[in-house]
Amino acid sequence: MEPGVIRWDSDQARAAARLRELVDRRGRPVRRHRGVYLHGRPGRGKTMLMNRFFAQVASERKRRYHFHQFFAELHAAAHASGSIDAAVDALLGDAVLICFDEFHVHDIGDAMLLARLLDALFARRVTLVVTSNYPPDGLLPNPLFHDRLLPTIDRIRAHMDVVPVDGAIDYRSLGVRAGRTGFAAGRYIVAHSAAVVGAGKSAVPQRENEASAEISIGARSLRAIAGDGGALVIDFAALCGVPTSAPDYVALAQRFQRWEIREVPPLYEVPPDWAMRFVNVVDVLYDIDRELTVVASAPLGGLVRGVAEVPDISRLASRLCELSQSSSDIAR
Repeated sequence: MEPGVIRWDSDQARAAARLRELVDRRGRPVRRHRGVYLHGRPGRGKTMLMNRFFAQVASERKRRYHFHQFFAELHAAAHASGSIDAAVDALLGDAVLICFDEFHVHDIGDAMLLARLLDALFARRVTLVVTSNYPPDGLLPNPLFHDRLLPTIDRIRAHMDVVPVDGAIDYRSLGVRAGRTGFAAGRYIVAHSAAVVGAGKSAVPQRENEASAEISIGARSLRAIAGDGGALVIDFAALCGVPTSAPDYVALAQRFQRWEIREVPPLYEVPPDWAMRFVNVVDVLYDIDRELTVVASAPLGGLVRGVAEVPDISRLASRLCELSQSSSDIAR
């Protein structure tokens, strides 16, 4: 789907029509309108629909966030103010339209914060648009905690129209998006190497004649291969094999325009929390549109095979499809 060329499938057409109902003829938000919850599998056009709608809204009182980015800012603002309501005030101001991309929740702590956030937004009668890989009933799928989110799910359904965008085609799988800028300017390289990160290893091997750099994240630091000139080069284990988080990746993405993540193994070989961190890294870089090169030991299909227990692994595979694919023999 090239920019400017609209070839909607039936789900996309219905979603686009529903989004148009949120604005008047001049493109101004209609106050106190029910929100829209777009959900479906990765690559079906949800983010494209929301971004197109958001760009056409004729108002300065609108905000658009990736959910990782917003949660990072919400945590910081809530910590500073001691109040969720005050944090929402600080982040959203007088906004009448809020758009969240990749709305999801897998952690019970985040679920409780999400419930308080939605209560604050619905009380203000802010119009909310979200995209998600999960229908409302699929949020916080862990059976140990799902029942605790049911009141929040009921409130979502009470205040928002749930619209599926789940056609047969993953459009990202059809090829690299036009323009070759930002995220899509990167590459996915299958490197035939004798030294690949193995399961459970936390130390990153230092390769001969290769420099290293210490990259600070708050009070901690990461050991990278290079981190200057707007580019970060780092091994998978150094980034995802240590307790980093989505707010860390957001902060790093503000500092580095181009990323190269090396020695990425098939994700079934590493602990699930390593794989989940990689999903979050790619989410952040995709949304902020940072150029990403992945140097992996397996083709994309092999990278994600056998890791179904990791949430959102299908979204990772879909997004990496936008990178040009190549193979290289690299001596280590």
